[in-house]
Amino acid sequence: MTTREHPASDTNRGTGSRPAAAVRDRYLPLPTREDGYRQILLLGTTGAGKTTVVRQLLGTDPDNDRFPSTSTAKTTVSDTEIVLAPGPFHAVVTFFARDEVVRHLEECASRAAVSILRGLDRAQVREHLLDHEQQRFRFSYVLGRTRTSPTQPEATESDPFDVFDDPEPGLTDTDPTGFGADPQALPTIDLTDTDAVIYRAIDTLHTLVATHRDTARRDLGVTGPDDEQDLEDLLEEELDRLLRTDPRFDQLIASLLAEIDKRFTALSIGRIDRGDDHWPQSWTWKSDDRTDFLRAVNRFTSNYAPLFGHLLSPLVDGIRVAGPFGPRWNDGTIPPLVLIDGEGLGHTPTSAAAPSMAVADQINTVDIVLLVDHAAQPMQAAPAAAIRSILTSGNVDKLVFCFTHFDEVTGDNLATPQDRAGHVLGSANNLLAALRADFHHRDAQALQRRLKTATLFLSRIDKPLDPRDPEGKVSIRSFRKLLDVIDAATERPDLGPGRPIYDTAELRRAVTAAIGQFHRRWDAVLGLTSAHGVTREHWTRIKALSKRFAEGSADQYDTLRPSAELRELIKEELYKQLDTPQSWKGHRPDDTALSAIVNEFAQAVARRLNAPIRQRLSVEAQPQWQRGYVLHGSGSTLLRAEHIAQYIFDPYVSDSPSEANRFLTDLLTVIEEAADEVDVTLV
Repeated sequence: MTTREHPASDTNRGTGSRPAAAVRDRYLPLPTREDGYRQILLLGTTGAGKTTVVRQLLGTDPDNDRFPSTSTAKTTVSDTEIVLAPGPFHAVVTFFARDEVVRHLEECASRAAVSILRGLDRAQVREHLLDHEQQRFRFSYVLGRTRTSPTQPEATESDPFDVFDDPEPGLTDTDPTGFGADPQALPTIDLTDTDAVIYRAIDTLHTLVATHRDTARRDLGVTGPDDEQDLEDLLEEELDRLLRTDPRFDQLIASLLAEIDKRFTALSIGRIDRGDDHWPQSWTWKSDDRTDFLRAVNRFTSNYAPLFGHLLSPLVDGIRVAGPFGPRWNDGTIPPLVLIDGEGLGHTPTSAAAPSMAVADQINTVDIVLLVDHAAQPMQAAPAAAIRSILTSGNVDKLVFCFTHFDEVTGDNLATPQDRAGHVLGSANNLLAALRADFHHRDAQALQRRLKTATLFLSRIDKPLDPRDPEGKVSIRSFRKLLDVIDAATERPDLGPGRPIYDTAELRRAVTAAIGQFHRRWDAVLGLTSAHGVTREHWTRIKALSKRFAEGSADQYDTLRPSAELRELIKEELYKQLDTPQSWKGHRPDDTALSAIVNEFAQAVARRLNAPIRQRLSVEAQPQWQRGYVLHGSGSTLLRAEHIAQYIFDPYVSDSPSEANRFLTDLLTVIEEAADEVDVTLV
């Protein structure tokens, strides 16, 4: 393995750029339509089978290849981009910046300290120390999930919240890590040493909690049980701030970070590139051997429990792979595809977070959006929210519905595949009825056409498909239909001579209405008011969100996505106006051509919306986020909520119709630029 350094600027992952993607582009550019390729973005709920669909399109064996990794729990947590192309196998993996890893280690350690404060046992403390509550950074994959003390035997029970992939192929006594039989390729990691570092970290946290509890008890003059409870409540809120001012806490984080870095140093194949801060930035490798290649790449994607302590998957923010992959059911032909698989949309009936700003950018640029949904539980909140977003960004003609687990759709009245398909589509039609109430009937009709012409039903795709099996035959037919739909993805349609005319004042009112909805929703999220269907968020989540904006590292925390929600509200209100032009220049086209024009305009707007929202909330408001984040002490929860509402959302996302409202002016400029692009008139 070789190591090379790159400028540190590449490791900065702010909210307004994608430097990690630029690093991947440097080594392995993604082919585009101009190269004869189609880019396919897979969206879907956690556990619906997105990654299993990818496996079928790649032709990777679920037992021998196991790439990409799958499970019924959250598995795909970084961007996975796969190019089906002839030639050698090539991979480039990019990693989260050092600051991002440190940030999550600190949050884990702070949560572990609160667990100690609450009297939880060491096993629970270790779990909180190594696994972030968002499930995104599971440091136990990297550092191991073994014992809570040097004398305790290794744990034999798995985490009940983790459902791991099948065993790695080739795991033997001589190949304990599953990364190849060559001793030179085995990672030289002593998990006993790692455990010792973790034990010391837990001991340090116990000491820190005891120290700060004693100091607070003395300073507050605690004498009785009632005072003791007040002390615990106050200390729980203040503990994070107190820990971060203690040098011992910094040393604890540094020790864990050093253990993590050992996993990179132990890599014996490929090339690690590091930035000026010496933190790993990327790993690259080429190989003509498919087995060796996939075995090496799996270290960056796997979630297999016996390999905990050796994996690097939680540290990966993106992986791009190219090679001669091809589906077995396609007669050996390699279709020219780029498959883009990302984090799931959610996994509960109420998981309806707005698609992230990054996903919104991807929807606007790819050729096909493959919405993967569970046929036995179809069209719940998350896919419904995704469909609304795709519709209002003018991308409905990219949408392909993919219903997995079709064999699990059963019932006495569902005797044939046609009956089962009708049952699943019934749920989709219920969603269309709801959309019809919010948007123009043409929009529901457009979605209805996609359901009719671009819907797949897949059964038992976790195994190689057998054309002699009825379920396998249905799945193969659906996959071939997908390739036909992809081939039919066309360039910009002919919009004809007619052009709509819109009233600028009406578009302005639509934008201000959306901003007003944003304020009402977030006042309820912050707990300042109440609103139907909106739950007040816990203060710790609001503080975590504030921290990300304050540091400029992200514009969201888990499902808290103010920037993305603002974008969706503006898109929706604008789309309703775009559906009903004031008049026409030239002949009014038929509904099909009208929808094409509206979609072109909506796409042009959607491509531009993220920039002014990022500028206001992430850039210009950053000093106020910083002031809100550092608030502490008794009553800081309410003060922080009021600060966000009054000093961030009110001034930076103003719904005032005044000409002095710069945010509104910026949004109207976006609309004007989009109108010019598609030759639409504003009056």
